[in-house]
Amino acid sequence: MSRNVLPRSVERLINEFARLPGIGPKTASRLTFYLLRAADDQALELASALNALKLSTQLCSTCFNITEDDPCPICSDQDRDTGLLCIVEEPLDVVAIERSRAYHGRYHVLHGAISPVEGVGPDDLKIAELVRRFEDEQFLEVIIATNATLEGDSTALYLQRRLAPLNLRLTRLARGLPVGGDLEYTDEITLGRALEGRQEMT
Repeated sequence: MSRNVLPRSVERLINEFARLPGIGPKTASRLTFYLLRAADDQALELASALNALKLSTQLCSTCFNITEDDPCPICSDQDRDTGLLCIVEEPLDVVAIERSRAYHGRYHVLHGAISPVEGVGPDDLKIAELVRRFEDEQFLEVIIATNATLEGDSTALYLQRRLAPLNLRLTRLARGLPVGGDLEYTDEITLGRALEGRQEMT
């Protein structure tokens, strides 16, 4: 019979770290033992930050970006171009586009992309909420900024069909973005050029 040499609290933290994307068992163990050796205030600050993350954040009721205030600072900003809407897959995509400083409109975050393989359909995304926005807001152009992946392309085509009857200018980010890449990993210059070179969807 093998003995468990790790205390339950240590094993629990390793298991929780290992559940995070991109972190395997070895990295989870290293992080756990780093926190064991770290000063008490560092570990407690991490615990406090995680607690505040869950207690203080929510989704903006307008664009569904992550925020502490509803509506979020972008939706509340009167200086943004209210006629321009950029649709992205994830909140990190908003961060990436804002870093480019090439876009000054509003956003709508879908929280994913259509992926039949993973069982994600249009009803699992914030698409119904997107369509409802057009009843209250008047947009002149909608930029579909989904990722340059099979799922991103499928989502873009679905959105194009849903929004076509609204007689809007529908554009997609130019293919200066690497195929198969995510917006969050794209550098500011490439992303800025992709926004400037966006094209009509036909």
